[in-house]
Amino acid sequence: MKKRLQHILERIHQAAVSCGRDSETIRLVAVSKTIPSGRVREAIDAGVTILGENYVQEAGEKIKALSSYAVSWHFIGHLQSNKAKYAVRLFDLIHSLDSLKLARELDKQAKKINKIQQVLIQVNIGEESSKSGVYKQDTIELIEAIGHLENLSVKGLMTMPPFFNAPEKVRPFFADLRRLRDHIKNANIPNITMDELSMGMTGDFEAAIEEGATLVRIGTAIFGKRN
Repeated sequence: MKKRLQHILERIHQAAVSCGRDSETIRLVAVSKTIPSGRVREAIDAGVTILGENYVQEAGEKIKALSSYAVSWHFIGHLQSNKAKYAVRLFDLIHSLDSLKLARELDKQAKKINKIQQVLIQVNIGEESSKSGVYKQDTIELIEAIGHLENLSVKGLMTMPPFFNAPEKVRPFFADLRRLRDHIKNANIPNITMDELSMGMTGDFEAAIEEGATLVRIGTAIFGKRN
């Protein structure tokens, strides 16, 4: 696993250099959904510092089992409001906030434990009915409403673009999210920062980095094919 991880980190570095970016501004989120705790421990020992999980219950068990490790846990899956109270206890960053209803519930639950929950807004950049996320044209309105919630801190945007087995076909969607991020940044909405762009996975993360990704979510290239 150490070799695979080193290979990915080298590719991240090369992609950054190729477009004149500092590779230190790009962080790897190792997607550990469905991967047993033992394998996740191997990844941490190999140098992984951020783990991405899709399911609250599964993540809770792993976080407990690996509590002695100083790693950051991110939630990257679709989050239902009834799981908000668990999510704010478990995760440093939630990538998939996509509605005011969920935002209010996260805010309420974070307030109970005196936490400012960091979040990203999930944008359905390809407007696919099969995917979660706010549509591009509705994003600013949602962010302005979330800006009034005291226990949430919006850090940027996340997307899962349409699937193509070719990075160059996905690139326009990454560029679109970056332009949206810049547009929101220029709007200077109170209590909102737009530092993070979570986009790019095993098959297309280099294109995502070239288009401005700060968080790339990579699972298969680190852990191998899932069962």
